[in-house]
Amino acid sequence: MESMYYIGLDVHKRKISYCVKDGGGQIRGEGSITATRLDLDHWMRSLPQPWSAAMEATMFTGWIYDHLKPHAAVLKVAHPLMLRAIAAAKKKNDRIDAGKICDCLRCDFLPECYMASSAIRERRRTLRYRNLLVRQMVQMKNKISALLMEAGVNYNKQRLHKAGYFRELLATNPDIDEGLSSLLRLCRETMVRLGKNESALVRSLERDSLLVERVERLMTIPAVGPITALTWALEIGDVQRFPSIKKAISYCGLCGAESSSGNTVQRTPLSKQRNKHLQTTLIEAAKMAPRNSAELAMLYDKEKQKGNSNRATLAVARKLVAYLLAVDRGHRKFQVVETSNIAA
Repeated sequence: MESMYYIGLDVHKRKISYCVKDGGGQIRGEGSITATRLDLDHWMRSLPQPWSAAMEATMFTGWIYDHLKPHAAVLKVAHPLMLRAIAAAKKKNDRIDAGKICDCLRCDFLPECYMASSAIRERRRTLRYRNLLVRQMVQMKNKISALLMEAGVNYNKQRLHKAGYFRELLATNPDIDEGLSSLLRLCRETMVRLGKNESALVRSLERDSLLVERVERLMTIPAVGPITALTWALEIGDVQRFPSIKKAISYCGLCGAESSSGNTVQRTPLSKQRNKHLQTTLIEAAKMAPRNSAELAMLYDKEKQKGNSNRATLAVARKLVAYLLAVDRGHRKFQVVETSNIAA
């Protein structure tokens, strides 16, 4: 049986530091290479076979992972927050970091994180770019309001961003001079262009053959629209990696961190270790959910009676996670199970 060689990679924008060790921990090679596909190909030809590698999750990890995956016996990505021992070391540099990642892989102590397929990551990139366009649209709307308020112009807040009212406001209001009018038109044109691009991206994802069936099933849940369904499908990836609803709720950032010592148990506010894209989308969906589902409305009212509307929204968001997980894991449409209370 061939002995396995273990490689730790410390990934940066322009450079990748590596450390190669055998099963006994002896260094077989170390150094750095330029972070390009061509240099990676030359480097892989010099490696002893077979080899397995590990790297820390960064914004540069995706393309390196895809390029090395076909050639490695095992390729893993480490969770950055779980590698705090490297950051806390007294002496720290790229060579030492690569060696420590290599040792974690060799001794099976590597805190591995989930790596979605390249197809899912490509579509996730599109959805996150759509979120950027939405934020820029909101900035343009706020800028239009700010420009009008700076000039002391009275306007109807509810109708400001309607095309007809906006043209009428520019044409008839004497407080809007030529300079202000040009800035307002520029903001309006930018907002319209961003809106068209955002709609086009959403339509392309909704019609994608990889997502269409899954998204249609998720949209059978009350209060789940196309954006919520797409966000769940692309950010979760493989739903089977969540063994319980609690794990999914924690990943979505809808619960606080726990700090226990002895008989003392403390709960902190919502944890920052979460998928922020899922957290934002689910909370926004939970705010609208009571209008579309009687069961979610009852849950919201029950929690709100305790005196905190934010906690009520979080309770609805957790229930949405339970619905989404059940539908996605069972590959079936959402169905309401009617229960009857029988008094003895």
